[in-house]
Amino acid sequence: MDTQEFINRLITELDLQPLAFEGGLYVQTYKSNEAVPQAALPERYHSPRSFGTAILYLLTDHPDSFSAMHRLLTDEVYHFYLGDPVEMLLLYPDGNSQQVLLGQDIMAGQKVQFVAPAGVWQGSHLLPGGEYALIGTTMAPGFEYEDFTNGARAVLLNAYPSAHELICQLTRTGQA
Repeated sequence: MDTQEFINRLITELDLQPLAFEGGLYVQTYKSNEAVPQAALPERYHSPRSFGTAILYLLTDHPDSFSAMHRLLTDEVYHFYLGDPVEMLLLYPDGNSQQVLLGQDIMAGQKVQFVAPAGVWQGSHLLPGGEYALIGTTMAPGFEYEDFTNGARAVLLNAYPSAHELICQLTRTGQA
């Protein structure tokens, strides 16, 4: 089976669907049936949240297959499962940036697990030459769409000029 056949089979077997706003393909694999009441959560949350959520997420070598810059109200734990290395860009509120490689080559500094902190801009893409990567993320409290803020290219470029090239790669033109 060639790589494209394998990717197509992954998409079918896992029932992966396009992830609106962010990009890539995903499926939610878990959402707790229990919830944390709003009163028990930090002030940044405006409604109850499930105890936790989990997704599978696929990036491919298609030019539009990347996780666009976004930030969340909750820490997001990344898990690398298989495929080619993924480069993550993190933009911190203090103006610093960080690049992280998710992948299987632990001895070369790649991470099989990594936490993107709440409130930090994040985006990711395959390293050049990569064909696909299957990763997963978990969040507690669980993800809700109202917790997602899409990154606007012009705003991020103004705030983080040293990350210009990656910000341009990880944002879509016309996104507000």
